Amino acid sequence: MKTLDEVMSIFPNTYRALWKQHTNGNGWVYRTAYVSDSSYIEGLVYGYAQVYGNARVYGNAQVYGNAQVYGNAQVYGDAQVYGYAWVYGKARVNGYARVYGDAQVYGNAQVYDYAQVYGNAQVYGNAQVYGNAQVNGNARVYGNAQVYGDAQVYGYAWVYGDARVYGYAWVYGDALVYGDAQVYGYAWVYGKAQVYGDAWTESPLYIQGTKHSLTLCSHTQIAIGCHVHSIAEWKKHYKAIGRKEGYTPAQIKEYGTYITLLSATAKRLTQEKEIANVD
Repeated sequence: MKTLDEVMSIFPNTYRALWKQHTNGNGWVYRTAYVSDSSYIEGLVYGYAQVYGNARVYGNAQVYGNAQVYGNAQVYGDAQVYGYAWVYGKARVNGYARVYGDAQVYGNAQVYDYAQVYGNAQVYGNAQVYGNAQVNGNARVYGNAQVYGDAQVYGYAWVYGDARVYGYAWVYGDALVYGDAQVYGYAWVYGKAQVYGDAWTESPLYIQGTKHSLTLCSHTQIAIGCHVHSIAEWKKHYKAIGRKEGYTPAQIKEYGTYITLLSATAKRLTQEKEIANVD
């Protein structure tokens, strides 16, 4: 716990008389901030921040700006929550993590190590963001998903279910990564791509055709628009599906070519996986 002299050395432009120790935890709260009596404060709360309910801010943690921490949330270690960010529910933000902007972390979610969640991003459920990972923009990470290492999730991308995004992977645009998918290494998933199975160390093949986008969403399935079928089903029925969806004969031929390309890629990936398993 810092002394008032230490607090003033960090914030030399504030008024000494306006810093008060909170009765529950003896942390320091600036007069412009609000902290309820039920909250535990060992760290620093200043600006126009609000901490209430059974929330805890301890260690060297700081909550400031217009941020809110409430419910049973905890911010600790050297973590900082600021801007207009909200941390609530039973969420945990710790280590050297930063949550800021208009971001929200809630439920049982955890953000820790040197991870950053910012912009309008939301991390919730039992999701975890850690390492040097960044989640920003309007991205969502939830369920039991994990984003870690140096990975980035941003734009309007969603990562959820039991998915893992790590290494130097990027997921962005309107992309969806879910189920038990793993995206890692230097792989990129972007645009309107959907990935929900298998491990991806290279970017899943994504094609924007003249009508709908196509994604090799697992090693055995292809998504075209809102339709997801096995590769075998697409090969057999793509003409009938195309006609039903209003495709022209030229577009049906175009998408048949794409399906052949995705099928060949899936075959290669499966063979590489089998060889790796033998080794």
